[in-house]
Parts: sequence; structure tokens; C-alpha cells
Amino acid sequence: MERLSKSAPSIKLSAGQKKEIAELESRCAAKVAERELFLKGEMEKAANKGEFEALEQLEKQLVSDRKNIRADFDEKKDKVRQKK
Repeated sequence: MERLSKSAPSIKLSAGQKKEIAELESRCAAKVAERELFLKGEMEKAANKGEFEALEQLEKQLVSDRKNIRADFDEKKDKVRQKK
């Protein structure tokens, strides 16, 4: 644990920062869930029609959307952490 502190010292967050990060996490989870619901509905339609190429494309889009949403919110959280 001490070695970890030396290479990347922990940052003390204020109560306001913690609250802001929690809100960002909540919004991120909601946004991911929204995309999952939409794309899973589209995936179900594609599977029922036998459009397996479209199904595969939708699965890739879902993975990509999750990564992009997470990256966007991680960036926002970093900005909150850097505030003083």
C-alpha cells in the first residue's frame, strides 16, 4: 500500500467532489442502461428477422457505446477530482 502511495499519491476529495462524482456515476449508469435497452430491442428485432449480420453489428455498437460513455464520464470525473 505504501508503494502505491509513493507512485500515485491519493487525493483527498471534498464532500462536494464526492457528491459530484457520485452523481456522474449515476448518470453514466443511466445512460449505459438507456443505450442497452434500445440496442437490445433492436438486436431482438434483428434476431427475429434472421438478420445475423445486423445483430453482430448491433452487438459491436453496444460495446463501443459503453466504452465511449464510460470514457466521457471518466474524463468528467477527472475534472472534478482536479478542482480545488
